[in-house]
Amino acid sequence: MSGKRAKRRVLRPVPLTALAGVGACLAVASVVPSAFASGAARTEAGSAAAPSGTCTIRSADKHTEAPPSCLGVTAALDHLPAVGEQATLTVNVTAQASVKNAGLSVQLPPGLRISDRDAGLAAPTADSFGQRTGRKLALTPGTRTVKLKVKAVAAGPAQIQADISDIDHPDPRRAGHDSVELTVGATKGSTGKGVAVSKGRATKDAGRGPGTREPRKVAPKSPAPARSAGASAPTVGAQVCVGGTFRNRFQSAEGGAWNAKANRDEPVSNANVILWGKPTANGGTRQLAAGMTGNGDGKFNLCYTPSTSVTSAAWVEFRTQAGRMWSVVDANGGLYATSSYALNNLSRSTSLGNVYANSGQSRAWHVLDTLNKLWWNRGSTTDCWASSEQGGRCSPITVQWYPGSTDGTYWNGGEDKIHLADNDPDSEHTTVHEAGHALQGKLYRGWWPRVTNCSPHYVDRTSSTSCAWTEGYANAVAFHTFGDTTYYWGNGASLNLANDRSTRGIDPGDACEARVATALVDLWSQVDGGWTKSNTMMSRDTQSSFREYFVTDRPAYGLDTGATARDIIWKHTIWY
Repeated sequence: MSGKRAKRRVLRPVPLTALAGVGACLAVASVVPSAFASGAARTEAGSAAAPSGTCTIRSADKHTEAPPSCLGVTAALDHLPAVGEQATLTVNVTAQASVKNAGLSVQLPPGLRISDRDAGLAAPTADSFGQRTGRKLALTPGTRTVKLKVKAVAAGPAQIQADISDIDHPDPRRAGHDSVELTVGATKGSTGKGVAVSKGRATKDAGRGPGTREPRKVAPKSPAPARSAGASAPTVGAQVCVGGTFRNRFQSAEGGAWNAKANRDEPVSNANVILWGKPTANGGTRQLAAGMTGNGDGKFNLCYTPSTSVTSAAWVEFRTQAGRMWSVVDANGGLYATSSYALNNLSRSTSLGNVYANSGQSRAWHVLDTLNKLWWNRGSTTDCWASSEQGGRCSPITVQWYPGSTDGTYWNGGEDKIHLADNDPDSEHTTVHEAGHALQGKLYRGWWPRVTNCSPHYVDRTSSTSCAWTEGYANAVAFHTFGDTTYYWGNGASLNLANDRSTRGIDPGDACEARVATALVDLWSQVDGGWTKSNTMMSRDTQSSFREYFVTDRPAYGLDTGATARDIIWKHTIWY
């Protein structure tokens, strides 16, 4: 035991500052790729059906260790249209292998409309996220081109997205994603490339939209991420309060398909919120109160004692940070912020009703709320992410994402930051998988095993015992959080990785991450009474393989390795 402790490199704790948005660094510069990313992003997962060794289509991500894909897609406009103008959208699909049943999906934002399209494309469907069309293709090696006429109908940020995937064999090695970001101008020549969505106004409340479901109620299992400063209950006759509910409309791979993700309308939990105001018309802006949205319901109620009988203007700003414990930042490391419309001449408590996150920031808010689901069941005995941290010296989880990003999908241990590509946030499993790497890094206090034969690696194939251990743990974190064994990609495709000794298409043994992941989940649920004891053990003794975890550390810590536990791992083709 003492020898194992010696291999750790323990960090000196770094104090956290409110709204910093930057995590404490780990001592090693590990770059841990996702086992499950989407299309043109960093991709390593796959099914046995995907060919390997002959395909060369890969993303621009400089950190990628992913195997290349056999399918790729690019999208481009012939020019940037202003409101009222048309442009031609060209979508090129490249195949380096034959695909009998490929699905092409093209999605336009609400500010653009399809005015004409190639024969074969389905009639456009529309919802609050815009228009989409698509078609099924039988592909042989080569390039296919599809063209659409699009018309700009509203000014503002816009993102066009194109996806190609093998419908019969969902696998990132048989998928591709691309997007075009632009800001539509009101007059000719005023449209520009790129979007600026880090700061934005709230999306207008159009009522409960399509695909709405009731908010997920999460029973608190530990203290909230941070205290709600300045959000105390109002004092009769003294305070003025501004309340409401903060919600987000987003598209979800969970429950979706290759050509249409599920539309969700849900509250955002534990988001930092600030009430800003101007006491007088000519006065400066002041912070009047601050707090957090409610866990599970997204409600907020910010109260202050006014210095004048009427507050000239007041508005609420929501930021993509939960206390000091997790945050989502843009390409420059800044938090996303959605502001409500201003209340003028405020003299009494007022409800804003439903305030919706800015639509261009939707994926950032989805990531923030997804991490909330992991936080409340994180398996820690302290108020930090990991039992290895306590006493207010908690290191946060930081996620970097921005529209059109090709910088993903991976966790970088050197900066302790998760990088997500463009449509990764649509898959909650991808977000939590990467958070699983960050969590393991915190449990190990900056130490990381020497991982071999992991570039590339495949969820269903033999890699190495060290690769299968680190990737398998991250997979298990996602499965444990959502109570399933099905993985969802950002494009809406999914694959069930449940397995036993009779399962074909998944390699046996503890060098296969799918076997390690499902063995861990079953040990936690059927033997350990949850994963808290296992995580606490990992915060005290590090592991380089599942064998070390099971044979050496579980019995030393008092976790069962008897007949029931051995039957579980035997079922998943692991035996010692």
